[in-house]
Amino acid sequence: MRLSRLQVLQGKTELTKDRVYLDWNATTPLRPEARAAMVAAWDLAGNPSSVHAEGRQARRIVEDARAAVAGALGADSRNVIFTSGGTEANVVALTPGLVRNPGTPVRRLIVSAVEHASVLAGGRFAAGDLQVLGVDRDGVVKPDELRVLLADGKSALVSVMLANNETGALQPIPELAGIVHDAGGLLHVDAVQAFGKISIKISELRADLLSISAHKIGGPKGVGALVLANGVAGLDPLLRGGGQELGRRAGTENVPGIAGFGAAVTAAMASLDDMKRVEKLRQRLEGGLRQSSNGLVFAQDVPRLPNTVLFGAPGLRAETAVIGFDLEGIAVSSGSACSSGKVQPSHVLEAMGFGPELTRGAVRLSLGWSTTEADVDRCLEAWRKLSGTLLKHSDETQLERF
Repeated sequence: MRLSRLQVLQGKTELTKDRVYLDWNATTPLRPEARAAMVAAWDLAGNPSSVHAEGRQARRIVEDARAAVAGALGADSRNVIFTSGGTEANVVALTPGLVRNPGTPVRRLIVSAVEHASVLAGGRFAAGDLQVLGVDRDGVVKPDELRVLLADGKSALVSVMLANNETGALQPIPELAGIVHDAGGLLHVDAVQAFGKISIKISELRADLLSISAHKIGGPKGVGALVLANGVAGLDPLLRGGGQELGRRAGTENVPGIAGFGAAVTAAMASLDDMKRVEKLRQRLEGGLRQSSNGLVFAQDVPRLPNTVLFGAPGLRAETAVIGFDLEGIAVSSGSACSSGKVQPSHVLEAMGFGPELTRGAVRLSLGWSTTEADVDRCLEAWRKLSGTLLKHSDETQLERF
């Protein structure tokens, strides 16, 4: 997808020759179906909690979207809780006292070392009740280590993401779920990055709770959902007040955002097969990156999302690489987390055992439904142009250059 600088500022998404967007894991363009649904919802006056005709019309929009989410995940509609996004969904999920009947309420939390920051923060568990689960060189959870952490018999909530947002590596969730359930615990799965890219069913994953977000699949920012398996109880509302979302999340529902979410879900499910084409483009991109430098594609030997490449090379610095690509008209991102504008070493790569030479220099390229071969080839052309400078100069020289 190519956007002119003016169109980026204006929020437009028409194809042009000036920009190539390869940061789909950060956020996606708004799908036309989602935009249309939101525009229609903005014209409604009713509150979805009101019993009059206008309120019932708004309620219908919310419930239709809830049904779309539930249908995509094979869940019960009553178990879909709309939130302000993936972060809120994760925080709500990480609640002491959760139980899947019959069972024992969870009192501690185990998270993998490669989780999103909203999970690593531990939700509403006390710091002393949090344990971190290691991963291997590909960023995949070690099942035997999980068994050891669960061996003391204390009921635990375990949180492991389905797909890593940096590497795209997929976790063996059904296997992990079996280990957790055998130990009497519950499993939360952050599926924010995987939803819309691969087929997901909560029953096949054997997850007890699952988080998703709208803006990763072509919906609007600021809306997401926490989805529960049947029988999960003990969820303590993060927001208290009214009885919305069956008393599990107070506040008038974001009707336009939820409408856009539902439309995006329907469109994403209808176009899942396009991910086969996207995966071929990813392979083309990886092949070109390997040929043009002594680089490494992380997690290349394990199942990954079809659209994600995390690439690094000795001597590369992510911040200058991102700037360089941007000046070439290509939007990519650092594999590291940004805080207050400062690029930090990737905690994901650190957990995978890589040193500073690579944890500070990983670049993520992520593709989407409008990515073309021409986009990939233009990215490779830019990399061939940039790599000589980026890999041979010091940080100071690169920053002066860009």
